[in-house]
Amino acid sequence: MIPQGRPAVNESDIAQLAGVSLSTWRRRHADDFRTHIPDLLPDSRNRLYDRAQVEAYLAGKPVPALPEEEHPDDLLSAGEVAEILGISTGTVRAYATSGHFSPGVTVHGSRLWPRHEVLERRDNAPGQGKGGGRRAGEPQGPRKAHPYEGDPRLDIARQALTAADGTSKGRVAAELAALHGSTPRTWERLLTVAATHPDNKDD
Repeated sequence: MIPQGRPAVNESDIAQLAGVSLSTWRRRHADDFRTHIPDLLPDSRNRLYDRAQVEAYLAGKPVPALPEEEHPDDLLSAGEVAEILGISTGTVRAYATSGHFSPGVTVHGSRLWPRHEVLERRDNAPGQGKGGGRRAGEPQGPRKAHPYEGDPRLDIARQALTAADGTSKGRVAAELAALHGSTPRTWERLLTVAATHPDNKDD
């Protein structure tokens, strides 16, 4: 997480602040630095650090603590978003790419999301509290060629299957239900249709 209002720097920036090349920084200084300054995104491939902490370390001054309180504008990693939403990291990235979730912002090559967007999605997932399916007493329409043909949720199911990466269908269905409404059982059926009719597209 990058705390609100706290600029982040990568190791290239740190080497520049220290007045050495990146290779020299990594060879001579990085190991000691990393024992004193926490990585803001430990679950990311990119190491990012709080600039104020970096500058204090380089100046030999006491390193200031990071804010303890959560702020709506904190920037969260895919792993942190996944934990809040109860889904996998792969699903977060797939939804952001497909447009089913906010694309977030990119900081030094890492895609991050404001906390307020994530909490809004968690508390107001599409479809929650809006009902779904045929209302009581409403006549049933003509039978389709196969279940859920033309259902826009099939695109979501296809994206989830692509990002599943070995995750069980039940777990994926539960994640989709939490994010988009409907029941896990409904999403299991949609996942089955998406898997058996991968080329079906909405008109």
